[in-house]
Formats: sequence, C-alpha cells, structure tokens
Amino acid sequence: MPREEEYRSAIRELERPGLCELWRQIEARQTPDWEPGKAFEYLVLRAFELENADVQYAFRVTQGDQTVEEVDGVIYAAGLSAVVECKDSQDPTTVEPIAKLRNQLLRRPSPAIGIVFARCGFSGPAYFLAQFLWPQTILLWEGEEFADAMRDGHLVDSLRRRYRYAVERGLSDYDPKAEE
Repeated sequence: MPREEEYRSAIRELERPGLCELWRQIEARQTPDWEPGKAFEYLVLRAFELENADVQYAFRVTQGDQTVEEVDGVIYAAGLSAVVECKDSQDPTTVEPIAKLRNQLLRRPSPAIGIVFARCGFSGPAYFLAQFLWPQTILLWEGEEFADAMRDGHLVDSLRRRYRYAVERGLSDYDPKAEE
C-alpha cells in the first residue's frame, strides 16, 4: 500500500486554499498525480480533518490473506461515526455504491452511519433506494453541496444538520438550500 501512504502525505500538506484548488482540478478532470477517484476521496477526508474531525483514510479489511472490504474512509465528528464512500464519476451515482455501503454497515455497530459523497449527484433510483435502507442510515451528499461547505469551513456543521434532518424526517437527501 505504498501508493496510499503517498496520497496521505500529499493531501495532509494541503490547507483549505489547496483543497479548493484540488477541487477545481477534480472538476476539470485534471489530477494526473492521482489514480481515478482517489483525489476526491482524499479531499473529502482531509477537508473534514481540517475541521478537527478524526478521520481514517482508505483501508482494507482482511481476514487471513483475503480482502473482505475496501473502505474509502471513516469520519468521526459531531458525535457520529460515518463510513465513507466517494464517487467521482461524470454521471450521477447509481444504486450500486449505496448498496455496497449498506452491506458494509451491516457488519458494524448499529450507531455507525454511512455517507456517499458523489461529485455529480445521484440518479433517481439512487435517491429512491436510499429512503428504504433504514435502520442503516446512509446520507447522500452531492459534490457542489460538499464544495460549498468545504469552502466555508462548515462540513462538520453540515454533517450535523444532515443527520438531524434524517432523524426528524426519515430522509437521507438533505438539501441545504431548502433552509435558505
């Protein structure tokens, strides 16, 4: 896993302005030093880390010599423990990453939640599926919503609001613009 160590070192050198620049590069599909999708994955975790969240960068869960899971990361913030799945595709994210994350959550303590970060949003079926996963809570977080909260330094607060919305309304697709 030497490449993962290189990614961690590189991302930890970046503060908020560097992350905003990396976001612009990700949107322009100009991240030659990163494997596909990795820049977004590490950006998300580093942005939370800058807001004093504890994060665990990408890791594999193994049993013996077999890989059981590949986890994009974990965020510990606002009293929550969230397993993270990041999707950096040019199309809306489909149901598969949501279903994968649901299965990962089934193997974890019940208070753990999931968050799918999708740079280009989600398909209609993905939104629909996410509403029927309870008791596994999976929050959906679109790229532009993430970028806005990152730029403003409000990711942890936004996470708190998203979780509260899910508890109160039973919905996983919080829209921060609806509060405005």
